[in-house]
Amino acid sequence: MSNASTRRRFLKLSAASLTATATANLASAWTPSEAAAPAADITVRVTGGKLRYAPAESLTWRTAAATAENAIVLDPSKKFQEMLGFGAAFTDAACYTFNRLPAPARDDLFHELFHPSEMSLNVCRTCIGSSDYSTEVFSYDEGEPDPEMKRFSIAHDESYVLPMLRLARKANPDLFLFSSPWSPPGWMKVGGSMLGGSIRQHYFGPYAQYFIKFLIAYAAAGVPVQAVTVQNEVDTDQDGRMPACLFPQEYEIGFVKNYLGPLLQQSGLSTKIWILDHNYNLWGRAICELDDQGLRKYCNAVAFHGYVGTPEMMDKVHDAHPDAQLYWTEGGPDYTAPDYATDWANWGKTFTQTVRHWCQSLTGWNLALDEKGRPNIGPFPCGGMVTIHSQTKEITPSGQYWAFAHFSRHVRRGAKRFGSTCQMEGVEQVAFENPDGQKVLIVTNLGPARTATLKLGNNAADVTLAADSLMTLSWS
Repeated sequence: MSNASTRRRFLKLSAASLTATATANLASAWTPSEAAAPAADITVRVTGGKLRYAPAESLTWRTAAATAENAIVLDPSKKFQEMLGFGAAFTDAACYTFNRLPAPARDDLFHELFHPSEMSLNVCRTCIGSSDYSTEVFSYDEGEPDPEMKRFSIAHDESYVLPMLRLARKANPDLFLFSSPWSPPGWMKVGGSMLGGSIRQHYFGPYAQYFIKFLIAYAAAGVPVQAVTVQNEVDTDQDGRMPACLFPQEYEIGFVKNYLGPLLQQSGLSTKIWILDHNYNLWGRAICELDDQGLRKYCNAVAFHGYVGTPEMMDKVHDAHPDAQLYWTEGGPDYTAPDYATDWANWGKTFTQTVRHWCQSLTGWNLALDEKGRPNIGPFPCGGMVTIHSQTKEITPSGQYWAFAHFSRHVRRGAKRFGSTCQMEGVEQVAFENPDGQKVLIVTNLGPARTATLKLGNNAADVTLAADSLMTLSWS
């Protein structure tokens, strides 16, 4: 895409020439029965083949009492978790990449990504210091030991990180930000480096002050942060290849209940604490931490990544602590993968399963990187939700981008997941009711083209699912 182009070009994609195809191949109109159906017509959006979030012909409910074998059965009377929203990470690398765009192109892109009338991304992550996706290794207090935090400064973030965050909040004033450290300052750690290792317990007090100073400084800069995780990926130091820190279970419990929680309260800050911030397979650790009443005084939320384990492992946490809030806080595409731009169905499956297993938000990894997954000081080949070419500034959406569009453009903050079942192999689905009563069904078909029947009480409809596609259906 040229500099003069905008993100809205992604949503057009020769719509005039594709309307007939979308209508004929991806959605079939239903013949209404003589009895008036209680539900309004269904609007349809499709990603599959050459279509990208393309409108298809609206559908009309018909009366049908029987349930077909290929049915997606909907039950809005069964309500589950309330949704916070969707988004991705403003890493140092992503902000650097955004900052390199000409201002008009960047403004158009931010409108497309964050404005409530467009993608409406509204739950995004920032890094407390550097992650592996940074221009350099840095913290806000590097050097010799400084337990009184006299040297603390967020100066590194003032050139492009904070300006990008302010632009995003301007586009979407309801932006919810949570922030994660990849490592404490090196002087707080065994080995003295931000690369790998673990924190020394006798620095828990100064480290809690580090969090408070970060939150106060960001708020003063016009970027208030609504939640923090204690440590990104508590169970690995990444073999010392990047900013990382081991943070054992007993350390996290002690840090939250004896230091960070009380200090947040004393400081009058309303920022929430989320624990774990690591993979599904650490569900047992999450339960044990939530079992500690001292920790629960300050924290009732768990952040999960999807790299190891399976989403149903989160059910164990929900079963043990039904009032705990669960969030999905990291996952992104591989820029070297041949299907980087077309793996929307895989992401649709990931997002659907994550939400069906109690997560209240979905936050991907880097919002934007260049064509080689840079800037990157770590060992992993991650790509951005969008790629911004380092030379041409062309913007290319990933398959993950299109999957997010089917969720974030329709599911509003405060929506509640409601009951839905389907026995069709290779079909994933999840349903929501927005605060205004609008219903949303997102269907991912990972297999060949097929027909499914929606069943809502005595109303039904047959809909054709294209191969390897996502479809969002909404009605009032």
